[in-house]
Amino acid sequence: MFEVILNNDKKFKCDSNTTIFEAAKKSHFFLEHSCLTARCRSCVVKVLSGKTENIQEELVLTDKERNNNFVLSCNAKPLTDLKLDIEDIGDVTLYEKKIFPAKINKIEKVTKNVIKIVFRLPPTSNFKFNSGQYVNLIKGSINRSYSIANSSNHNNKLEFYIKKYENGLMSKYWFEEAKVNDLLRVEGPLGSFFLRESKYENIIFLATGTGIAPIKSILEKIKESAENKYQNKIFWIFVGARHKEDLLWKPNISNIRINYIPVLSRENNNWEGEKGYVQNIVLKKNIDLKNAQVYACGSNEMIQSAKEILLKNSLKENNFFSDAFVQTN
Repeated sequence: MFEVILNNDKKFKCDSNTTIFEAAKKSHFFLEHSCLTARCRSCVVKVLSGKTENIQEELVLTDKERNNNFVLSCNAKPLTDLKLDIEDIGDVTLYEKKIFPAKINKIEKVTKNVIKIVFRLPPTSNFKFNSGQYVNLIKGSINRSYSIANSSNHNNKLEFYIKKYENGLMSKYWFEEAKVNDLLRVEGPLGSFFLRESKYENIIFLATGTGIAPIKSILEKIKESAENKYQNKIFWIFVGARHKEDLLWKPNISNIRINYIPVLSRENNNWEGEKGYVQNIVLKKNIDLKNAQVYACGSNEMIQSAKEILLKNSLKENNFFSDAFVQTN
């Protein structure tokens, strides 16, 4: 049995057959995570001292990261005592995942490649989640992950933005077969992408495509809150899309300060807003990144580029939170 120490001096035990993440969870410490299958990067952590071994082949870290002792906490098990450059997520309540039935309540076309699906839950489901988390939607033997797009004050309704993928098995169902009152199963809540308590003035959201869904969920939760703890914050929302018609949602929230900045990568000269990529436009706005938290959701390419660029420009590494969308057929 080995000892694992976090950089806020919290400690837990882990044997050589258990991943760092699972051992932390057993000791009631929750680390950053999402897929828990070594396919995304949400649980990446630097090992400051000690040795680890991967349970399965790891394909998402770069050679540079591996050479600098970065591992995925969901995939690495200890070979010695460990010191990690990470803190747990604090006193946030993480609700136990469960599986329950849900029926399609509404299907709405949003763009030519995105639909909005609203599910109604059984009154007895008592489903609780933190705004920003995701679930697995299960149709027969097909299981896909989708971020919840509405607030955790959900009144037994769950909303999702779903993108069409060519030759995708679940896409075929959503875009060609799905109808109101279809019965599916929901598994969740999952992931650790949600707003944290913060002393920092600037809260920056980066989204591409349907990555706006968990950010919409978080902001709607704030809109519904009677608390004033965000009145001294500045919220920056950078949303990336190819064309103007690909933008899915615009915030309408009056109880906090919001700067909404859509960024188009392929728009023609008729577009007078920002052009390019969200991570580059953040720098253009001269935000004090030393006094900021960043929440990024969308393509893995955007997330990795944003993290690299923003850390080079004074953002603290532990203030970057992400949820990468991994495409599956």
